[in-house]
Amino acid sequence: MSMILASTVTDVDFLREYAETRRYLAGRPVSVKVTPDGRAALFLRSEAKDNRQMLFELDLASGQTKEWLTPEKLLNGAAEQLSVEEKARLERQRVSARGFTSFQVSDDGARVLVALSGRLYVVERQDGRVTQLKTGEGACLDPKFSPDGVKVTYVRDFDVHAVDLAKNAEKRVTKGGTAERPHGLAEFVAQEEMGRFSGYWLSPDGKAVAYQQTDHSGVEQFSIADPMHPEVAPERFFYPRPGKANAKVSLFVQALAGGRPTRVTWDDQAFPYLATVVWKDGPLTLVVENREQTKLQVLAADEKTGKTKLLHAEEDAAWVDLDQKVPLWWKGRGFFWVTERNGAPEVELRKPDGAWDASWVKPDAGYMSLAGFDPEAEALYFLGSRPAPEKHLYQVVKGGAPRLVPTAMKGPSYEDAVVSGKGKFAAVQSSSLASLPRVSVLRLADPQVLAEVPSVALEPKLELKAELRKLPGERGAWAMVIRPKDFQAKKKYPVILQVYGGPGHLEVMHVRRENLVLQWLANQGFIVVKADGRGTPGRGRDWERAIKFDFATVPMEDQVAALKALGAEVSELDLSRVGVYGWSFGGYLAALLAMAKGDAVKSAVSGAPVVDWLDYDTHYTERYLGLPQAHPEAYRISSLLSYVDQAKRPILFMHGTADDNVYFLHTLKLSDALFRAGKPHSVLPLSNFTHMVPEPLVMQRQLERVATFFKETL
Repeated sequence: MSMILASTVTDVDFLREYAETRRYLAGRPVSVKVTPDGRAALFLRSEAKDNRQMLFELDLASGQTKEWLTPEKLLNGAAEQLSVEEKARLERQRVSARGFTSFQVSDDGARVLVALSGRLYVVERQDGRVTQLKTGEGACLDPKFSPDGVKVTYVRDFDVHAVDLAKNAEKRVTKGGTAERPHGLAEFVAQEEMGRFSGYWLSPDGKAVAYQQTDHSGVEQFSIADPMHPEVAPERFFYPRPGKANAKVSLFVQALAGGRPTRVTWDDQAFPYLATVVWKDGPLTLVVENREQTKLQVLAADEKTGKTKLLHAEEDAAWVDLDQKVPLWWKGRGFFWVTERNGAPEVELRKPDGAWDASWVKPDAGYMSLAGFDPEAEALYFLGSRPAPEKHLYQVVKGGAPRLVPTAMKGPSYEDAVVSGKGKFAAVQSSSLASLPRVSVLRLADPQVLAEVPSVALEPKLELKAELRKLPGERGAWAMVIRPKDFQAKKKYPVILQVYGGPGHLEVMHVRRENLVLQWLANQGFIVVKADGRGTPGRGRDWERAIKFDFATVPMEDQVAALKALGAEVSELDLSRVGVYGWSFGGYLAALLAMAKGDAVKSAVSGAPVVDWLDYDTHYTERYLGLPQAHPEAYRISSLLSYVDQAKRPILFMHGTADDNVYFLHTLKLSDALFRAGKPHSVLPLSNFTHMVPEPLVMQRQLERVATFFKETL
């Protein structure tokens, strides 16, 4: 393939700024937390072209903001250092910022806990006094205040530790943890696929801890080497592949004062996955799954004996979705639970013994996630997608009809919210096609906007020319069309189809930031389109589960059908010149379309694709494709290797060589097969990058390469 210089692209200044500002997220407030008294909001924020986050406090009455704590102050100018474990944890959480990446506020609001370079610091809010906790060697992971605020717990050296703040003295709570059998750390699939990032939970009185022990013996280890530095030893990671050994997870309860731990028992042969643990306002509660993820149990554990009793069971012929926000205990009344047995997500209240009590959020409400609960007002808050593709905050009082909570942003928008202060306040992030994310603090009783959390972010000058469309037919999928800035009616334009297409993710939303780089691509002389088909969330159980045992057929059919439908409505689309672009599952789908649907697709850029699902992780893959021993055809149909002989269109693969989610072996495996078959393709290795590409210059060059590739092939 001939080289095309980056100078063939336009709007390079935008692209550089887009990369330098972390896609225009730098300078915007994140992790906003309202103090229990409702007087202030604490938040993290970097400068507009920096990835180092600092801690700020906003006085909600006056609107005044003060810089509260900086990494430079704590490190005295020294460079930040992250351990392999810390980097892996941030990768699982998709966090590319540095400096303070999270913080904790004690339940009384008097103290703040931050971590930096593996060390822990407690800050007194009254006078700003900072205390570095006296911990031993090694990074302190997953730090938490005890419920009474007098201790800080964390995992160090593969065991749970606690520091008594009055004495600033460390105590090892669990004993015997090793790299192969760590205590208190969530295993890979829990972090990457279950959305569970913690492996230990403090009792409500702060006197005991429930912790997981993870036995990795028998689990395969993958190595990641830095090809630019062959003198450096490779890093090793436990990585369970479909049909092979998983980590074995056990749960124990240990008193912080000492003594022998108590093992929590359940049928872990039938239900090996420890999906969720909750220990607040109710008993120690576990959610466990079978390996096929078609059955789930909610169990209450006796912390003294370790025995468990069944509170509730869910079963689905395809799979049972996990929701880490439930069970949510209502002290003395029972717990809230989310089920899909009636065709779509529904929030129900169950009694303390697990018996059904009432339905609080009906299946037609468009429930997407739980935001919080105010037990005093008996008000439940959730985020719902009615109308799609919007998302808004709703309130349900005593199980009544959902009521939209008015926020700072008017008109169509897409919101996320965190409810705090015992359900009295919320930090709401609002986006729209016209606005990048803005965060406001609400008092929920009225409701009333108390303040907007200030941003110092740069605002893009690029005009977004995006149009939402609902496709015809009974499926009624949503699509988006993005036209170039100099669009001319009746002129035919080559098309770039942006894809993801996999479960758990939407492409078509009322948001601006995610579409800016697509607008930049359109401005290079294309029309960019995208559509959400079956398998994606927000359209009910059957829509989402249409991909069971087949990742290939339904997503391909829906994307090609969307192209044809849009082509019939937008005459400027030249469907004889279609390129496809995607990353991760989107990279898989882009390559699949180029290989199997070469009559509809002329070229593709495939970023970090899963090539052979036998090489991805257990929990994700087996949920959708089943166990490979039982469903080998599902894996054959879904593998890109099965379509090599059909390939006839050029594909550009981009992949980080240090990717510890979709390993670089995927792209190498497919490239080898295509090369041996004499099929056109190119590979751009991103040296020592993971599944994310946060470095500004590399991000800029990567996007320039995407544009020039499509200019060449379309």
